[in-house]
Amino acid sequence: MHRVDELSDREARVLEAVIQHFIETAEPAGSQAVAKRCGLGVSAATVRNTMSELEAEGYLYHTHTSSGRIPTDLAYRVYVSRLMRTEPPSASVRARLENEVVAGGSTIEQILDRAARVLGVLTQELGVAVAPALDAAVLDRMELARLSSERLLVALTVQRNVVRTIFVEIPGVLASEVIESVSRILNERLAGLTLGEIRRTVRDRLRDAGPSARDVQLLNVFVTQSDELFDLDPEGARVMLGSAQPLADQPEFATNTRMRDLLELTERRDVLRKALDQHRKRGLVITIGAENADPRLAEFTLVTSSYRHGSLTGVLGVLGPTRMPYDKIIGLVDHTSRLVEGLME
Repeated sequence: MHRVDELSDREARVLEAVIQHFIETAEPAGSQAVAKRCGLGVSAATVRNTMSELEAEGYLYHTHTSSGRIPTDLAYRVYVSRLMRTEPPSASVRARLENEVVAGGSTIEQILDRAARVLGVLTQELGVAVAPALDAAVLDRMELARLSSERLLVALTVQRNVVRTIFVEIPGVLASEVIESVSRILNERLAGLTLGEIRRTVRDRLRDAGPSARDVQLLNVFVTQSDELFDLDPEGARVMLGSAQPLADQPEFATNTRMRDLLELTERRDVLRKALDQHRKRGLVITIGAENADPRLAEFTLVTSSYRHGSLTGVLGVLGPTRMPYDKIIGLVDHTSRLVEGLME
């Protein structure tokens, strides 16, 4: 197989025409249709020969029932990396994105959930997003409030606007001044640290911290339960999905087998979580077909763009068949991630 940069101009033009034909029609591309589309001014026979050469090189294949050619994963990679011209979203699409993503609640999860949904509608793919992994999040403050004689509500604020509330069982009735004293000690010794640092060092940081035996008793609760109290992602960062209906309507999912594969992906979010985690902190990332590490994603393309909020990072994008309009989708995904990033500031 020769290198991508060794494709001749004719091969590149023919390959691009085949890919665009298949993306638009979901039908294998014949030589006559490609000859009209590629604009080389050569005969269908010449185009047919070029398509045969591209097939021999691994860029195209054909089914037993058709003489037309279909792009391989390698062809899509060449198209995305070299041949494609990305289209930025139009002003009307940008306005719709902003209106729909901004509407509603302002928590990170709410913003991402709306972003995944509107991306799915606009691209006719499955919108996906993963919330930031909070292990690297910096604790801003902790607030303790008594719920009952044996239970406290602990509110942790990280990265200025991410709040998590946790219930903590306490050893018997504690005076209000003890709760206030412990709250002050926790903030003095733990605020400004990441949650991961707190879990690793909380025992040392709170050693000999309490001025009274009752303070020490309550502080020990935070020491002994630190793995649970300061782990806000016990099952991994949450994955949010848009509607699968636009994807289900595409020709690739006409068979019961492919539809089952799609439904399994939407139900088994651990597969998508692992795939999205591999895209974290890497800007715009496109994994096509067999480029995905998990074989269950071998028939799909995942287009994502990372977003950042302080030390927190996450990704959002779309999942769809390898036959997707990359030129439009890439611009939409990248613009949406920048929009989300701005809303988190």
